[in-house]
Amino acid sequence: MRGIKRVVVMLAVLVVALVVLAFVLENQQVTTLSFFGFATRQMPVSVFVIMALIVGMLMGPLLNAMVRKRRRTLAPTARV
Repeated sequence: MRGIKRVVVMLAVLVVALVVLAFVLENQQVTTLSFFGFATRQMPVSVFVIMALIVGMLMGPLLNAMVRKRRRTLAPTARV
């Protein structure tokens, strides 16, 4: 059973890697990102999208941890 699980995980990782590779190869148009008057140098669209994905993947768990901590400190204590 462990061997089957390992093969399935490896296939899933391979599929994700191939999808990311196809995405990067299909989005090679060069663009500049401008935000609040600041502009980046010219890079492919895929770089901006992948950077946004990584930032989102880091912010999600961070915000979740902050909310959980806040709920713990604000939760009323049970008195027995």
